[in-house]
Amino acid sequence: MTDYLKGHPGSRILETRSHQETYELGRFMGEKAAAGQVYCLDGDLGAGKTVFAQGFAAGLGIAEPVNSPTFTIIQQYEGGRLPFYHFDVYRIGDVEEMDEVGYEDYFYGDGVCLIEWSELIREILPEEAVRVKIEKNLDKGLDYRKISIEM
Repeated sequence: MTDYLKGHPGSRILETRSHQETYELGRFMGEKAAAGQVYCLDGDLGAGKTVFAQGFAAGLGIAEPVNSPTFTIIQQYEGGRLPFYHFDVYRIGDVEEMDEVGYEDYFYGDGVCLIEWSELIREILPEEAVRVKIEKNLDKGLDYRKISIEM
């Protein structure tokens, strides 16, 4: 699965069939992430965004537990090869709330940002952000995920 991403800028569609495969895809992408990158992570509730984010953090070398920062908007992790800024903007009422957390310092800083529910703040996202969308298809099984990646 991860061989498909190597050296391929542009859009890709991958399929995972277990939590572990979704985690491993996140880990692979975290291993390849560079300072200053922003990853937009979208999908319905229960699609696997947090599993992907946990794998992504592991790929950055983050050893501590990673959960969605739903009530704090952002969770910062400093223990990996790069600072990791994990946003969850699901409960954001207005994009101006992002100004209050100083989003520009994170988006354009020396770390890596991963933003769950990024479509809610579309107007402030960098154009060069990597977009990851996770979709379920229950006809293909409970653990099946279609993951679209636009680099």
